[in-house]
Amino acid sequence: MTEKKSSPTIENTSASVDPAEIAHFSAMAATWWDPKGPFKPLHKLNPTRIAYARDGICHHFSRDPHDNLPLSGLRILDIGCGGGLLSEPMARLGASVVGADASEKNIKTAKAHANEMNITIDYRAVTAEELAASGEKFDVILNMEVIEHVADIPSFLNACNMLLQDNGCMVMSTLNRTAKSWAMAIAGAEYILRWLPKGTHDWHKFLKPSELIRALSHENFEPLDMKGMIYHPFSDDWSLDERDFSVNYLLLAQKS
Repeated sequence: MTEKKSSPTIENTSASVDPAEIAHFSAMAATWWDPKGPFKPLHKLNPTRIAYARDGICHHFSRDPHDNLPLSGLRILDIGCGGGLLSEPMARLGASVVGADASEKNIKTAKAHANEMNITIDYRAVTAEELAASGEKFDVILNMEVIEHVADIPSFLNACNMLLQDNGCMVMSTLNRTAKSWAMAIAGAEYILRWLPKGTHDWHKFLKPSELIRALSHENFEPLDMKGMIYHPFSDDWSLDERDFSVNYLLLAQKS
């Protein structure tokens, strides 16, 4: 464990933003809620992500995940929320949700869909660093399929640490940097099956679990749990796995 920092500060409120990444996802903003569109893989992955987040959060706060509103009273930040695919389920589970994204087009899409569904979510076109600099605090941070797209990982995780309450937790999901992840997430998903537009991912920005854990520890986070996510082509769905982190994986962390 590295020495704990004192009084973290934000020097650059957009350090983690990669303009090319924002432009790429902004161009697809109108298609977030199309289950057969460019975000089809996320729609398929969403039930597994939601279940892991719900169960991990409930375990952390000693709640029953089977209650009707198990996240009631919790303030959740969905950072890099896109069109709101995770924000809306979290709100339905009772949480007070702030959805943040650096793309204004994504936020407009998310707001429009939440209004159609009559769901109250506080959507903001803002970076993690800008939120942290404003003094915002949250019980939970959802950091899902985001870190492999940021330009400055230390700045991003430092902002997340500042945003999290001392007794809070952060749920993350990302992609491992392996030959299998290149074959499935890039060659397969982008070029062969064309589930995703070409250029959605940069394999070199994928993080091995050891690298993510080291980055988290440096920013005063303590990993609590990690699970792999396995795709089943015949049933076209996903499940959690205790050992296989070779492509997609999830992680639950708290402040050190």
